Amino acid sequence: MKKIGTCFSFLVFFALLTACSSAYYGAMEKVGFHKRDILVHRIQKAREEQAEAKEQFQTALEKFTALTQFHGGDLQDKYEELNAAYQASEKKAEAVRKRIADIEDVAEALFEEWEEELDQYSSASLRQRSAQQLRETKRRYQKLIAAMKRAESKIEPVLTVFRDQVLFLKHNLNARAIASLQTELEGIESDVAALIQEMERSIQEADSFIQAMQENT
Repeated sequence: MKKIGTCFSFLVFFALLTACSSAYYGAMEKVGFHKRDILVHRIQKAREEQAEAKEQFQTALEKFTALTQFHGGDLQDKYEELNAAYQASEKKAEAVRKRIADIEDVAEALFEEWEEELDQYSSASLRQRSAQQLRETKRRYQKLIAAMKRAESKIEPVLTVFRDQVLFLKHNLNARAIASLQTELEGIESDVAALIQEMERSIQEADSFIQAMQENT
């Protein structure tokens, strides 16, 4: 019974969320902002968020590297800098995930609406042109969202390593523990480099998608 109740609660929440999204899109259309415009805007925001996340993870790596190369001074300060960089990275990761979810929500609504409108054409040639444009937009969108999700998939492994190191150092803040981090540095550098590379590809895909959408406006 508990499982059924949980599933029912989820379905109710999902229905309310869908209703809220539909109401939001409807309200925006009344003031001249259509789903197409909202999609482009959200992709622009996601692009900006990924660029900021890329910089944040680079900063976190720099803090980790600085800690492994510690040769004197206040060790607690270095740890606090690393922990702050990790916490900021967590927030940026969550922001990126939310931006992607927002894009998927409006894209689904846009494509559903577009499909339904194809049946409203009386002109076969215009219907065909619109259907072709829809296929092309979907193709570009799938390429974009795949790139964004590949970049997102690289985030958690990096966060996991940083989280482990921060937790370990919290109760082992000494020279021996710092020296042991050297063995982890190369792996973390490789993970961050892979993440940044995928984010740069995702940003490029976002730029291409936005440009194509603006050209077809």
